[in-house]
Amino acid sequence: MTDNQREAGTIILDPTHVSFSQQEGVNDLGATHFIGIGGAGMSVLAEMLHEQGVEVDGSDREPSAKTDRLQGLGIAVEFGQREENVEGKQTIVFSSAIKPDNPEIVAAHAAGERIVHRSDILSLLMNTKRAVTVAGAHGKTTTSSMLAHILTHAGEGNLADPSYAIGGSIQGKDGMMLDGGHAGQGDVLVAEADESDGSFAKYHPEIAIVTNSEADHLDHYGTQENYRAAFVDHVQHAVKSVVMCGDDEGNLAVLRALDASSAAHTVVYATQDEASLGDLNGAAFVHIESESESAQSGAEHFTLHVPAGLLDEQERMVPVTLTVPGIHNARNASAAIIAAALLGVDIEKAAEVATSFLGAARRFQVRGTVSQVTVVDDYAHHPTEISALLDAARRKYPQSAIRVIFQPHLFSRTKFFAEAFAEALAKADDVIVTGIFPAREKQEDYPTVGPDTIVDEALKLDHTPAEDWIRGVEDMHTAAQMMVMRAHHGDVIFTVGAGDITQMDEVILHALQAHRWDCEG
Repeated sequence: MTDNQREAGTIILDPTHVSFSQQEGVNDLGATHFIGIGGAGMSVLAEMLHEQGVEVDGSDREPSAKTDRLQGLGIAVEFGQREENVEGKQTIVFSSAIKPDNPEIVAAHAAGERIVHRSDILSLLMNTKRAVTVAGAHGKTTTSSMLAHILTHAGEGNLADPSYAIGGSIQGKDGMMLDGGHAGQGDVLVAEADESDGSFAKYHPEIAIVTNSEADHLDHYGTQENYRAAFVDHVQHAVKSVVMCGDDEGNLAVLRALDASSAAHTVVYATQDEASLGDLNGAAFVHIESESESAQSGAEHFTLHVPAGLLDEQERMVPVTLTVPGIHNARNASAAIIAAALLGVDIEKAAEVATSFLGAARRFQVRGTVSQVTVVDDYAHHPTEISALLDAARRKYPQSAIRVIFQPHLFSRTKFFAEAFAEALAKADDVIVTGIFPAREKQEDYPTVGPDTIVDEALKLDHTPAEDWIRGVEDMHTAAQMMVMRAHHGDVIFTVGAGDITQMDEVILHALQAHRWDCEG
């Protein structure tokens, strides 16, 4: 009998079901098969188990850079999902993108194999580590990458060589990309805590970071209130500390709903002063002071004002300089530096090391410049992320026209936040909205939702006439070619979204080369 039980003849895949006890570890898994092993969250876990000696294999629909890497490590990957792929396996791992009628799920269920959600594997990996989770509608990957970077380069003894499970790659020196999964020899595990399906309720980290609790994934939660309640539950599982951004209204609501014990070991960081935030429910406060960005440099400067009694008896004023732009990254770095200090890293050293962090992949990642037109790729897929991205773009490229090709991610998110997407995109000079990246959803369930869902909301804005700056184009290749034809030297073209829009960067760069004389006009 599997952990996800048969009910009325139907296989139930419940991401919130707890499949392992606190006493179990990775050595209890046996031969483990990942369905959709090439996914960002799945490939990281597969690699970490492999590094710890677990027999791992998996399947996916088609080859990718992730599956190439896994195969290079000696992990077998089958393309196409078939019943025979799970024969002889003891544990089958699924993500929330996998449906109950998947042939491998059906076969595993019939054979009585253990079927577990990816979050169960992550919780197992946390059991023997000092875990730090990073949750929030946005900022998770950057913040967790920053913390892993700080521990790797500033940690000493058991704080060095951390394990990390990050749902994206990290930009290294000379353009080299570092993978987001590593099973280190140190005591710390840094992990993104995905709130999209409620599975982060399983985690009991030493430190829980919450970048924001801004409503998202309402297809799962239904209401903003339910969404925030899930964050209250998550952070109250933190064993030692909670680190939360106070600039987010959702986080303040979560903070005020915490029980007295959890609030007492919470640290709030914010660019606003403490008085303007109101009731902090007894939490400590770290102020992000004097935030600024050097003109056109992309260098972010600020000072962390750490109160006496938080780390030691001294009040601290800690200067920080980042090479990743934007006030949102000042907040992300503050969370990472504070968490590192709570783990035991010297806070001044943590701040110094943060300077050399180059960013997570697809976070304001410059992909090239042709004929003075710069192409930048970014993962932003929530309205607040897009707004922050375009604010950072204006600060780094104040004299440039900002052109955006945006691929919405999920029909449900597009439906719920169409107006907010339109308002955020209005910060650009020129926008093309492409067809929606469906991920786990189907167009037939949202027949009226498409690129024009956002464009129609833009038409209602009290802004420059929308037909002058935004349009919908279903095919992203066509959108890329159109944007190249519109570009002039000095412009910046952003590819934005959590789907496969990143593939258009090379298309745009090649097209710019072919049309270079047009761009110089």
